[in-house]
Amino acid sequence: MIRKLRTQRDNQQWMLDLALNMRGRVQNFERDDLEVPAGKRARNYRMLPKLWREAAERHEKLAKRAQARDAMQTATVHYDHAIEAYRMAQHPIFYDDHPVKRYLCRKLSEMVDCRSKVAGYPIERVEVPFGKGQTISCLLHLLPDRRKAPVVIYVPGMDQTKEVFPKAHHNIALSRGFHVLAMDGPGQGNSNLQKIRAVKDNYERAGAAVISYLLKRPEVDKKKIAIYGISMGSYWSLRLSSYDHRAAAVVSSVACFNPNNTIFTQSSPRFKQMFMYMAGYEDEDKFDEEVAKEMTVRGYLGEIKCPTLLVTGEFDPLCPLEDAVEAFEDLKVPKEMWVMENQYHPLWGIANLGGMDCHEYVLDWLHALFSGKRVPKKRGRIAYIRENGDGPWGNCEWTPPVKPGQAYF
Repeated sequence: MIRKLRTQRDNQQWMLDLALNMRGRVQNFERDDLEVPAGKRARNYRMLPKLWREAAERHEKLAKRAQARDAMQTATVHYDHAIEAYRMAQHPIFYDDHPVKRYLCRKLSEMVDCRSKVAGYPIERVEVPFGKGQTISCLLHLLPDRRKAPVVIYVPGMDQTKEVFPKAHHNIALSRGFHVLAMDGPGQGNSNLQKIRAVKDNYERAGAAVISYLLKRPEVDKKKIAIYGISMGSYWSLRLSSYDHRAAAVVSSVACFNPNNTIFTQSSPRFKQMFMYMAGYEDEDKFDEEVAKEMTVRGYLGEIKCPTLLVTGEFDPLCPLEDAVEAFEDLKVPKEMWVMENQYHPLWGIANLGGMDCHEYVLDWLHALFSGKRVPKKRGRIAYIRENGDGPWGNCEWTPPVKPGQAYF
C-alpha cells in the first residue's frame, strides 16, 4: 500500500534533500551559513539527527573533561555547544512520542542541568502551571547578584526552544542589566512532549501565565517587563502583547508576522511539516482551515498598549516588506521599525550591524527605553539600515516606496 502524504508539499521532499545536500540548508536558503555541524555534510534530511547527535556527544565529553579539571568557563562553552547540538538533533523529528526524539530531549535537559552547575551566574528551571497538570517550561537567567532589575521574556521561533537564548558563556543581557526568561511556548520544546499545542490562543495564555509568574519574583522590576520574539516568535509576541497588557515593551524581530501565511505556501515545505506537528494535526485541510487561516496579526495590533519595535530584513520571504509596513501602520503606540537592507531571515551576523546579531541592538533599544534615554515617538520612525551604513541610530529615517498591500519589488 502506498503511504499517503501528510501534506501536498511532502512530494517536494526530494528537492528539500537536494537543497540540504548542495547548500547545507533546509530553509532560509538565501543565507550561506550551514545548518549542519562544522565539517559535516548531510545528504538528506534524515541524516540531520545523527550528525547533530554526534556533535553533541563530542561537546558533552569535552565539557565533562573541562569540568573535571575545574575549567568552568571552558566547560560552560562546551555545554552551550552540546545543548545547541542536542536541540538541533531532536528538532527534525516531528512525530509524537518518537523514542529517538524523547532520548535526545532527555540529553538536552541533562546538558542544561550540567551547564547550570558551572555557569558564572544563576540559571533556574521554572515550570509555570498551565492547567490539567501541564506546565510551560522556562529557563530563568538571573543577574549574578539577583538584584531587582528589568526582565526580558524571550519568545523563541518555530525552530527554536528555550535553550537557544541566551548563551551562558556569552550572555549579552548581563552587561545590560537584564534578567532573561526564555519559554517553551505551546508547540515548542518540552511543550511538544506534553502535547501542549500551538493552536488558538494557547500561546497568548501561556505568555500571560509566564508574566503572572514573573510578577511574583522579587528579582523582577514589575514595571520593566519586556517581550522579545524571534521569527515565529515575532508573531506570537505581537499576539501576546495584544492579549495581555502588563508588559512595558515588545520587540518583534526576524519578521514572521505577515497576515498571508507565505511561510506555509511559498517557503520551504519543512515549515508546514513542522508546524502541523506543533499544532497536533495530521489532516492538512483541517490544519489550513482551523489553524493557518487564523494565524494573522491583522486586527490585533491596534490592541497593543506598549512601545513596540519591529525588525525585519528588506527581502525576508517569510514577511514581505509590504506586510511589515502594514503591521507598522496598524500599531497605535510609540513605535519604531528597522529594515535591514538586503537582508533575509534570520538576522544573525549581518553587515548592517557591523557583523553582530540583532539581539545586541535590540537589548540596547530596550535598555535605552527603560532608562528613559530614548523613547520612540507615537507617529513612529522607520529606519532603513544599510549594509555598510552607521546602524539604526544614524541618519537613516526612511519612507517606504510602497503602501500597505502594494508589492515591494
